Amino acid sequence: MTVMTDSQYLPPRPGPMTVHDLEGLPDDGRRYELVDGTLLVSPAPGRRHQKASARLYGVLEAACPPQFDVLAAPFAVRSGDKVELQPDLLVGWESEFTERNLPTAPVLAVEVLSPSTALHDLNTKKALYQRLGVRSYWVIDPDEPALTVFELNEEGVYQQVAKAAGDEPFVAIRPFPVRVIPNDLLGRLSES
Repeated sequence: MTVMTDSQYLPPRPGPMTVHDLEGLPDDGRRYELVDGTLLVSPAPGRRHQKASARLYGVLEAACPPQFDVLAAPFAVRSGDKVELQPDLLVGWESEFTERNLPTAPVLAVEVLSPSTALHDLNTKKALYQRLGVRSYWVIDPDEPALTVFELNEEGVYQQVAKAAGDEPFVAIRPFPVRVIPNDLLGRLSES
């Protein structure tokens, strides 16, 4: 099954796709992800999305201790042969990365909402990150701007633990101490 968020694409064969099928897809600026064999295709992100993602990367990278690494999309998180996600930003244990992907759950996944991806980011991908055991999941809304933070509880279910908007700071403890102010992620774009 193929779920499109932009244009039509026909899988190479009937039935669920695998991560190996992704290798034959075009390098066209879209993001190709697999959720249980279902292809998700997202268009290239917009300016506010990219600004928030790039600035948050800088904040996380500056605070990142050596046992972790911070990467920006496109970089694959793989689980088996039917799941491959590309969070906008991810933090993982340095020792668990390969050159091509992170074959284990990141300790933090970040998605920046876009009109074409918000539904998947807040539902489909959030549920999958929870299932994979991603301890912290952050969602950035660049239009508000706001940061919503979810963390796994003892039962392995995401609970919203914080929301910061505008100039309100969020001080993270996990995966490492870092301070994020949503307006700062957009710079002068936060005024428009």
